[in-house]
Amino acid sequence: MKNYLLFLLFIILGSPVYAADSTDSIIDKLNEALKNKAHYVRLREERILNFKKIKSDDLTKEQEYDYNQSLYSQYLKFNSDSAILYVRKNLKIASELQNADLLNLANLQLVTLYSSSGKYRESEAILKSIPKKELPKKLLPNYYSAYREFLEHYAANSDDVKYIEQINKYRDSLLTVLDPSTLNFRITRIEKEMSEKKFAAAEKKLLDLLKKAKDDHPQYAMITYLLASIYKETKQLELQKKYYALSATADLKTANKDNASLQELALFFYEANDVDMAYKLTQSAIEDALYCNVQFRTLLMSEVYSIINTVYLEKEAKRKTELQLYLLCISLLSAFLVVAVIYVYKQMKKVSRIRTELYNTSQKLAELNKDITETNNQLQERNAQLSESNHVKEEYIAHFFSLCSAYINKLENYRITLNKKATAKQFDEIYKVLKSTTLVDNELEELYKNFDIIFLNLYPTFVKDFNALLIPEEQIVLKQGELMNTELRIFALIRLGITDSVKIAAFLRYSLSTIYNYRTRARNKAAVSRNDFEEMVTKIGLISVKL
Repeated sequence: MKNYLLFLLFIILGSPVYAADSTDSIIDKLNEALKNKAHYVRLREERILNFKKIKSDDLTKEQEYDYNQSLYSQYLKFNSDSAILYVRKNLKIASELQNADLLNLANLQLVTLYSSSGKYRESEAILKSIPKKELPKKLLPNYYSAYREFLEHYAANSDDVKYIEQINKYRDSLLTVLDPSTLNFRITRIEKEMSEKKFAAAEKKLLDLLKKAKDDHPQYAMITYLLASIYKETKQLELQKKYYALSATADLKTANKDNASLQELALFFYEANDVDMAYKLTQSAIEDALYCNVQFRTLLMSEVYSIINTVYLEKEAKRKTELQLYLLCISLLSAFLVVAVIYVYKQMKKVSRIRTELYNTSQKLAELNKDITETNNQLQERNAQLSESNHVKEEYIAHFFSLCSAYINKLENYRITLNKKATAKQFDEIYKVLKSTTLVDNELEELYKNFDIIFLNLYPTFVKDFNALLIPEEQIVLKQGELMNTELRIFALIRLGITDSVKIAAFLRYSLSTIYNYRTRARNKAAVSRNDFEEMVTKIGLISVKL
């Protein structure tokens, strides 16, 4: 019994220390993300640039609309001006197609972009011009969401009850049209519970969602932000700091420039008298808001920036004065210490030098032994890989020569057959043979069959791994006796490093647009990020091949 009570006491006293260490670790990761902020921005810009490079010149108007929609999604919460540019392009396309649904969708997207950029009049004018009663059911979530965000942006600096009531009204309307199985519905419902002060229920649901969320997913930042907001309302300061930091780190790593977590965290550190951290976070938040052109966030931060900046400058001036005093004291002490050190140094110089040399020598020997061991291990691994690679080459070079020999024999037999018919002056038969595509079709079928066999020998789990990248209902089911189909062969070529659609089309004897459609359709069926889908295909079977 006594041991049991001691154990409980240890757990109770130890828990706060663990939590503090955990939060400190999270703050360290936030500081690291702030240092690498430019790198994350560059990665997102590179992804957008790579996506722009794959645009085909023969897109239909509908395909161009979808392409612009993808770019709008890429720029959303990153660069509002660029996002507006592609939405405007879609407005023009929708007008040319005379498609009211596409026109309304683009206008609703423009509403949110305008309101976040401070163009409230333009945003409101667009909202009033959209006939709500004529909207199809699929656009109602966009309509209510756009209206709600417009009101949130407009009322960012106001606590007027009428705005809060209107925001709640449109949020409730949004809940009536969202699919209850979607994450958007769950988060919206949680926000409603938070507005109704049902913090315990909201916290439980958010923690359940957090268990399934990945920290590189945009919704991760939203979930942790809402959790931090709950802890802010319930005065749980340590948890508030932890989850705001998690949310801010996620926003930084995804280069999300329209973020609220940095702002809240800056205020938290200011109220905790950590002016240095508050100043650093405030600067980063303002930089992001200006980069993305999020006007309402700029206004929010400008209210506290001057206060934090003034306190920071005062603290820096105080530090400078203290530093000068410390330097004076250190200089005086140093003068006395130098005399004593010189005397002691002369007495111990010889002994110290010998000890240092011996220590350095032993350290170098230890490092050399470690390097030799590591080098030997690496050489063994490289030798094993080279041996395996040579075995693969021998197998498939032999297969290649066998195929070449078979094709030469077939060509020789074909020549002999034509020669016999020419000698017998069977010109009609020769014409019939030459006109028939059966031979070519058979050879193509044989070529694709050999390709399938060779490729699946190299990557035996390719079909299974490829299906794992697709949503369950869209996974490929092969016919009886079929090794791979056209879609699998396209991505098998991509796995082999052939990413040019022109080369793929030439090998499979399909049109370029057909190959483009196959690739686009596959990305749309992906269970992973559409932008990372083909990159993940190229990583299938990276474990060494065993023949």
